Amino acid sequence: MTTDEILLLDLLNTTPVRNGTPEDDLADARVAREWLASHGQPATDDEHRTLLDARSVLQAIVRGQDAPAAAARFLDDVTYRASFGDDGVEWVLDVPAGRSAAARAVLAWDALAKSSPGRLRPCANPECRLFLIDHSKPNSARWCSMAACGNRMKARRHYQRSRIAAD
Repeated sequence: MTTDEILLLDLLNTTPVRNGTPEDDLADARVAREWLASHGQPATDDEHRTLLDARSVLQAIVRGQDAPAAAARFLDDVTYRASFGDDGVEWVLDVPAGRSAAARAVLAWDALAKSSPGRLRPCANPECRLFLIDHSKPNSARWCSMAACGNRMKARRHYQRSRIAAD
């Protein structure tokens, strides 16, 4: 996975359900600034606010609840600039202040949607709010974690089948 794909998936997964309670790992501004810094992004209040907005939009898009055009505002005035390096032309992303992480996440989402359609998706467990990028060859991964959600869902189906058989 690229650095920006990691940023995108980590961002989408900052609203987990823990012990049956939905949480927001970026609600606290100090924690959010640490999260931004750990992902190599500017750790400012503007970045934090824009990131929360972008996260909501991207989660809705990936869940099929919103159209991709909803993310357009995060790319306003974003450009690529050519520069020459030791290996030839390099493209540098120029982003207005306060939107670096949001723009990178949207661009990573777009790149994944084009290069690997359908591989970024929500976990199939309806009680889970996490997302996954399916890297399996048959594109058949359904759960964010086989050990957690996959096991729970399989156990639940087994229990339901055994109850039906007992009736």
